[in-house]
Amino acid sequence: MKLLLNINKENEDLGKQASNSANILPFNTLLNYCLSILFLACSFITQAQNLAPDAKKYILGDITVKGQTSFSEQTIVAYSGLRKGEEIAIPGEQISDAIKKLWKSNLFNDIDIYVTNIEDNVAYLEIRLADLPQLNELKIKGVKKSKFDDIIKENKLDKGAKVTENLITTTKNYLTNKYKKDGFLNTKVYINTIEVKDSLPTSRVNMVINIDKGEKVKVKDINFSGNEVISDRQLRKSMKNTKQINPIRIFKRSKYIADDYKEDLESLIDKYKENGYRDARILSDSIIYNNDKTISININLEEGEKYTFGKIRFIGNTAYPDALLNRILRIKEGDTYNGVALSKRIADNSKPDANDITNLYQNSGYLFSTINAVETSADNNIIDMEIRITEGKPAYFNRVSVVGNDKTNDHVIYRELRTRPGELYSKANVVRTVRELGQLGFFDAQEIAPNFKNPNPVEGTIDMEYSVKETGSSQIELQGGYGGGGFIGTLGLSFNNFAIKDLFHKDAYKPIPMGDGQKLALRLQASRFFQTYSFSFSEPWLGGKRPVQFSTSISHTKQFLYNYLNRRPDKSKSFNITGITFGLAKRLSVPDDYFVLSQAIGFQRYDLNNYNTGLFTFGDGYSNNFSYTIGLSRNNTSVDPIYPTGGSNFSIKAKFSPPYSLFNKVDYAGLKDERSDEQAIINDVNTTNTQKQAASDRIAEIDQERYKWLEFYKVNFKADWYTQIVKDLVLRPSVEFGFLGAYNNDRGIIPFERFFVGGDGLGNFSLDGREVIQLRGYPNQSLSTQDGGTIYNKFSLELRYPITLKASAKIYGLGFIEGGNSFDNFRDFDPFNLKRSTGVGVRIFMPAFGLLGIDFGYGFDNVPGSTGANGWETHFIIGQQF
Repeated sequence: MKLLLNINKENEDLGKQASNSANILPFNTLLNYCLSILFLACSFITQAQNLAPDAKKYILGDITVKGQTSFSEQTIVAYSGLRKGEEIAIPGEQISDAIKKLWKSNLFNDIDIYVTNIEDNVAYLEIRLADLPQLNELKIKGVKKSKFDDIIKENKLDKGAKVTENLITTTKNYLTNKYKKDGFLNTKVYINTIEVKDSLPTSRVNMVINIDKGEKVKVKDINFSGNEVISDRQLRKSMKNTKQINPIRIFKRSKYIADDYKEDLESLIDKYKENGYRDARILSDSIIYNNDKTISININLEEGEKYTFGKIRFIGNTAYPDALLNRILRIKEGDTYNGVALSKRIADNSKPDANDITNLYQNSGYLFSTINAVETSADNNIIDMEIRITEGKPAYFNRVSVVGNDKTNDHVIYRELRTRPGELYSKANVVRTVRELGQLGFFDAQEIAPNFKNPNPVEGTIDMEYSVKETGSSQIELQGGYGGGGFIGTLGLSFNNFAIKDLFHKDAYKPIPMGDGQKLALRLQASRFFQTYSFSFSEPWLGGKRPVQFSTSISHTKQFLYNYLNRRPDKSKSFNITGITFGLAKRLSVPDDYFVLSQAIGFQRYDLNNYNTGLFTFGDGYSNNFSYTIGLSRNNTSVDPIYPTGGSNFSIKAKFSPPYSLFNKVDYAGLKDERSDEQAIINDVNTTNTQKQAASDRIAEIDQERYKWLEFYKVNFKADWYTQIVKDLVLRPSVEFGFLGAYNNDRGIIPFERFFVGGDGLGNFSLDGREVIQLRGYPNQSLSTQDGGTIYNKFSLELRYPITLKASAKIYGLGFIEGGNSFDNFRDFDPFNLKRSTGVGVRIFMPAFGLLGIDFGYGFDNVPGSTGANGWETHFIIGQQF
């Protein structure tokens, strides 16, 4: 009290001095006054702490530990920081600090320290505590099992974890906020712990987490205030993710997701910036909970005034003239101010290959360039701007490396790189490298990442590291379905990253030689009516120096004649086909290096053994098919070959045989006339059976001569486009066309190499050159005649959306509309006479099994020979057919 009185006395004297100075306190006096008060206050607090009336100093004697704990007494005393023989004040800071240290260890609870005895000047202490319980078992209720691992990992709820009040609270808050962000605004989380009673010294508890997510909250309405220039409807439309309830909307649900809503608020301001209102802002936004368990969103806006662009100057550009930069910027003086367009034309972060000024510089080596738009004047709502460019020093690649390839050999990857040490940096080449690595099919396309290392603006160098994650590149094909008159089973083995050079190296079998990027496939397909065996091999870089692909395939099939009486195969009547093909495909450099020129030579031998059908007039004999195929294709689809999100893929292919009729000196016109005469004998009702049989035998001889060496030409065209509409929603239109013709009309169109339209393609078992054109919503091959069509066209429109694109399984759903048809000759061809269908489907890609899927298609038109719409068909899809 004495100290406090002295302070008050000094204050009183200072106050009198101030009064005597005409109520004016000099600065020095005021400063000294404040410092004196601060010093005296600190001294008073310090003395009050150190001189507590009941504090007394002792020498610390023994320290004992009691309580349920698995730690030794020595360990606990060490944690506390107390030491026998040291001087302590009781009560005092040392005891408080010891309790704090034990709490901070996160090992104990119920911590107390007691004085058990005092002898002379020696104090004896006892620490009483209990171990924090360990987590024994964890049960999670209210969510799918697939979410358990994430919950355990994110909250550190592994068995043996110390269960503290903080752990329970943070886990509860984490789960509540997690599901609220996903739109479950009414999420409630309950956590209970139950002590495990057993003989073990360690305290353990079982934990039960019960998560009640409730229903996702729907947005009943979105209301705006303060907007006059842009209507409520336009503003709601600009909010891409948050939508109010609308029963006719299909692709966007009216669920409230916090992160999406935050993004949509930015989209509202962007909408104003696109229309010249650069000062627009959101004054407030609020969420109102309605009685029907929905919410209403109220957004209060301030629009501001409309602006236009004034003069735009480029500052600092030496590499490119103003004229070129203006062509890319595409903004003129007097245009309505559009802040969104301005930003994107300087640097469009949504498109890595966008036509913007930043990419112009980065594709020419200026990695370290910076480009900023600065407003220099806004008088009279006219914004003058300067585009300030710091070009920096051109950058060159120093080191280029790849990490993550455990199976694929380095040379397979490095030959696909478009960025090499010593070359000028180009962002376009980095993007192209990522695409090429994804197109290999050996890596998870979603996980390929270019990492910039050691950027050095002074020396103008950059190291590039591509990170990849390998996926299973070998596939097992197991297929079953009905087609060709019975059940068809397929077993195939595809090794898409094979290494034939290690074929005789025992150590390379893990389980097969891999890593050189070659493809090896073995396939067996069979039913009661046929057996097919095939082998194929391809080397994508023949010689290892240039992207020239060499491929070869060998195949053999044996078909048995169908007996319509007992519906069984007649194995005494067979049709054997043996074929071999060699091909080369070369990547071109012009018009660009997305183009590939392919060429192939093939030979097929058709042997008929008492195989009499409508397809041939001879049942015993053979035909030879020697052909040359040339094709031009261009594929610039984006990174993931399973789920492309951009680009296009088109191909045109011509296949033809030598024109034998020009040099084999066979009178095909005479054979045609003779055949007509023999057919007339067969059709004559007055002809005897013996004469008919003789005429039939002669027709077989004529056709054997016509088809001894097949003469034909065939043209195919196919094109696909991929457009990303919203996020990962992709639109895929496609068109197909095929035509089979003959050099010599007297010889006619061959019965092979024809088109069979309709179905899912599982009936494509024959190796006679036929092409099965899938058209969902109709039975297999039902839209062509028995012998197949010679011309077809098909149009398709498909909308795709991914469910997951993880490496273990890529899954996406789709909806489609398509139409197509086949025709027997060009005179009947009508590209608008289509068999139409629509439907939905799903695709699942697993590295071990390839692409699997199922489609449900509805055919709007009739199948030839029937009336009315065909209706619903179910199709099982194997491989990337559509």
